[in-house]
Order: sequence, then structure tokens, then C-alpha cells
Amino acid sequence: MNVFKRLLRSPAGAAGLALLALLALAALCAPLLFPGDPLAIAGPPLTPPFTDPAFPLGTDRLGRNVLAGLFHGAQASLAVGLAAAAVSIVAGALVGTVAGFAGGLVDEALMRVVDAFQTVPGFLLALAFVSVAGASLAVVILAIALGAWTGPARLARAEVLSIRERDYVAAARIIGMHPAEIALREVLPNALPPVLALAAVIVGNAVLIESALSFLGLGDPNIVTWGSMISEGRNVLRSAPFLSIVPGIGLVVTVLGVYLLAEELADALATRKARP
Repeated sequence: MNVFKRLLRSPAGAAGLALLALLALAALCAPLLFPGDPLAIAGPPLTPPFTDPAFPLGTDRLGRNVLAGLFHGAQASLAVGLAAAAVSIVAGALVGTVAGFAGGLVDEALMRVVDAFQTVPGFLLALAFVSVAGASLAVVILAIALGAWTGPARLARAEVLSIRERDYVAAARIIGMHPAEIALREVLPNALPPVLALAAVIVGNAVLIESALSFLGLGDPNIVTWGSMISEGRNVLRSAPFLSIVPGIGLVVTVLGVYLLAEELADALATRKARP
């Protein structure tokens, strides 16, 4: 609660929260405001923005409503970002906890796996995985998570290394708790808060990677994404630049909000941890 109050008092934190709240509102309202298929032809092609009340942001080359695509694209970005962050945090926290708590050869082996994944840039790993496994929303989420779980794993391991020697962990060993139970019930919950602070950064990176994959034609073809909208607009960039500018603004606003919130959240958690 104190962390949330600090975010609201900070201009950057409040701005980040406001931008992400706007994104969440657009995603939630997309099925209500635009209940039809956003990929369906809705009007004449290449209608300029603010010339037809039925299409405030115009239409694309096929006559699809740009505003409907923008709202449904927010839904896709939010879904991919949150899902990829959840998978990365869960996988990374579990691997980091096992490595830090077990120590020895287990720690060494798991950290070498983490090193191997970290040598490959996240986007290239996602690009290769999607190219092999095929383009679908679930595959894109898994592909992004494959490159993002190493950060939470390293941070969780560092936290566990400091927690495992504390008195309550020693007391749990004395009363005969199983090591796995100690790791999951006593150690992991106390190591999670710093790891969760990475979620905002992972969401921002996931949104950018998903948009880049969609721009290259490797996103899910059955849903509207901002990356696919930008890709569609590049073919008529000179005559209808709004087709790329509108979803591009959506991407900028989303990533800016995520990083503003992430920076303030990290500062708030660091201050809280530093208090005696």
C-alpha cells in the first residue's frame, strides 16, 4: 500500500499508471465499442482521419476501421505483455529458487543454462522460435518468455542466497520440513517482491518484441496487432502515413507508461527494503 501511495505521489509514477490505465481501459472496451471483427471491411478504403464520423481515424487499404484496430491491438498487446511476464516470472523464480537453495552442482548447472540463454538476444530467440513453431498467440508468448526468464532467475537466486541462511529457514530445517517445502513455502515468497519489480520491464519488452514479430509477418494472422497495422501502413506510407503513425503512437504511449512505472516501482521497492 505504501508503494502504491508513493507511485501516486511521484509525477513519473502517476503518469505511468495513467497511461497504463488508459491502455487497460481501451483493451476492456474494445469488444463493447467495436463488437465486430476488426479485420472485417467496414467502409471505403483509405478514408483519411477526421473526414467521416463513422471512422474517426480513417480506414486502411482494405477499408478496415483503424480505430477498431487500435482498440483491439491494445487488447492483444496487453494480453501478450502480461502473459509473457507471468510465464517469465514464474519460470525464472522457480529456477532461481532451486539454484540458490540447492547450491553446489545444481546451482552451477542451472546457472550455466541461464548463461546459455542470455548469450542470445531475446528478439533473435523469439524470431527463431516462432519461425520454427509457427505463428500463433500462444507461440509468440512462449517465444518472448524464452528470452525473458533469465533476469528473474538471476535476481531470485541472489535473493534466495541471502534468505536461506536466516533464522526462520534454520528453524524450518530443525522441525523436519522437507527441503522442497522450505524452498517453496518459506524462501520463495520472501524472494518474490524484487523479482516482481521486473514484471513491468518484461511487459514493455514483450510488447515491443510482439510488435516487431507482427511487423515481419510472424505474428498471429487471426488477430489485429499494432505491429501488423504498422506493417500494413508502410506500403502506403507517403499517401496515407496515418496508417503507421496511429498504431506507432499507441506503441510509444504503452512502452513509455510501462517504463515510467517500472522505474518508480523499482525505486519504491528499494527504499522500502532499505528501511530498518
